[in-house]
Amino acid sequence: MTKLSVNINKIATLRNARGGDVPSVVGFAIDCERFGADGITVHPRPDERHIRYSDVYELAEVVKTEFNIEGNPTAAFTELVTSVCPTQVTLVPDAASQLTSDHGYDTRSCQDELCRLIEPFKRKGIRVSVFVDADAQMVSYAKRAGADRVELYTGPYAHLYDADPQAAVLMLKEAAEAAKDLGLGLNAGHDLNLMNLRALHNAYPWIDEVSIGHALIADALYLGIEQTIKQYKQRLLIN
Repeated sequence: MTKLSVNINKIATLRNARGGDVPSVVGFAIDCERFGADGITVHPRPDERHIRYSDVYELAEVVKTEFNIEGNPTAAFTELVTSVCPTQVTLVPDAASQLTSDHGYDTRSCQDELCRLIEPFKRKGIRVSVFVDADAQMVSYAKRAGADRVELYTGPYAHLYDADPQAAVLMLKEAAEAAKDLGLGLNAGHDLNLMNLRALHNAYPWIDEVSIGHALIADALYLGIEQTIKQYKQRLLIN
């Protein structure tokens, strides 16, 4: 069954807007797990505009499901992740100034760099996922670089879905099948929500994990986090 990892960056954003520890990032992560989340995702950025490095250390002490840390593998990020040793690290080619992730690694042109970046995580026994566009070639070169999984950037899928769901699903086909054929684990993330998640999962039930933050937290403002997690997990049942 595809796992649901809840990205809690937005909880940190809300906390940081006022200072203090309300809402508690750690407490929220514990509750997400209690309500059925299969994992917790964080994306600490260099400016710490939402998740702080200190949050990562605190979360590592309490997360009982899968802990996924994603981000640009700078020296500081690599030191953080290898000291915490989460279940998974997801490498994302973000610039420091980016508002949100909007493209995957060019795993072909960055092949040598990725081999070097992946090595310290593998040495620590951390599962490595590389964030890639839905391109079979990018998936293949991620495998060559030593990745255990790829995470398909689903922003374009989500943007097309409202107008043409069938075309949106098909745009991921070659990349998703390439991962399967290569024996790579497959994750997916970005702009997934209650409206477009089921179609994605029904088309590619071998997806190991989806990481969802912004839409899930927005839904929780209306539904409550327990009911929201329940509804997202229902979308991950085979229809």
